[in-house]
Amino acid sequence: MLRRSIKIFLLIAIVTVPAVFAQSGRVTPGGNGRSNERPPAAVPTPTPAEAIAAVPPALPADDDIIKVETQLVSVPIRVMDKKGRFVAGLARENFAVSEDGVSQQIALFANENEPFTVALMLDMSYSTTFKIAEIQSAAIAFIDQLRPQDKVMVISFDQDVHMLCEATSDRKSIYQAIKRTQISTGTSLYEAVDLTINDRMRRITGRKAIILFTDGVDTTSRRVNDLNNLDDAMELDALIYTIRYDTFADVQAMKNGTILGGPPPVRDTLPPTSGIPGRSPVPGVGSAGNQGTTAEEYRRAEEYLDSLAVRTGGRRYDASTLGNLAAAYSKIASELREFYSIGYYPSTERIAGRRTNVKVKVDRPGLVVRAREGYLNRRERPRR
Repeated sequence: MLRRSIKIFLLIAIVTVPAVFAQSGRVTPGGNGRSNERPPAAVPTPTPAEAIAAVPPALPADDDIIKVETQLVSVPIRVMDKKGRFVAGLARENFAVSEDGVSQQIALFANENEPFTVALMLDMSYSTTFKIAEIQSAAIAFIDQLRPQDKVMVISFDQDVHMLCEATSDRKSIYQAIKRTQISTGTSLYEAVDLTINDRMRRITGRKAIILFTDGVDTTSRRVNDLNNLDDAMELDALIYTIRYDTFADVQAMKNGTILGGPPPVRDTLPPTSGIPGRSPVPGVGSAGNQGTTAEEYRRAEEYLDSLAVRTGGRRYDASTLGNLAAAYSKIASELREFYSIGYYPSTERIAGRRTNVKVKVDRPGLVVRAREGYLNRRERPRR
């Protein structure tokens, strides 16, 4: 009987003790039944800045290798003979393409008869080189030299970027868009190129080209810089032609007050402390009255326009008179009728952010192939 009582006592103890420990955090030792747990502290609502700071930071670019999905690579190609004349009539089997030395299979081919989508970009910041009527008439003459099936969008820019006409083959709409351009102050060149590449041209399929008329000097872009533009251009399967007019002498004359009746000699509208991210400050640049007026800025502008053209397989033209502006437009229109395009799906693994070298050859001796030399494998980036 004693043993049975002991067993019952032990059984009760086994069942009761865990319950006591489970309750020990909530009931006082005195057994008065009152809660010993403090009410939870109120959690303050984070501010927007604190919420952003709480988001885990993205991995550094060199922390992990980010691979990109295989996508069609399109290469515009111009083939000429030894005298520089375009060679028409070539077919898919006449071409061979390699990527980083590895032969690729051509999946798509388009001959010179395929239409283009052209983005015509017009710098409307002040210049005494050309009058507004001259700029408009030269642009309209360029449109008249394109083929009827080619589509055109018109973008102008000063301190702001103006989308005047989406891509269309309706010539009346294109002419009206060109005639709506107006001269103004400031030059947001980098932001205009960024919008054209990323918000417009990237979503267009088929053959495409950007025609950029500007002196190349940016004074009012805030979100992007020239290096951003060059990377984006290397990721885009479009030709870029640049038409550069030199305003340096005019700007210096305005700055020194030797041009009477002209606009104020301050070219930019940015405050003295503004700066373009990603660029080292240039001595003398960024102070009131000289933004966009130094020889160093004009030298850098010329390099920028060169790089846009060369990296994409296009060409840079200089226009100092109305005559050679019209000639530049005419040569570009002619060249756009002389391009083949081939497309392939890369057979090798691609790394986002890494440059890929492309080589195109034809099987006929004595011909010269002009095409872009490579692409920058695209990495998805947040919109700037």
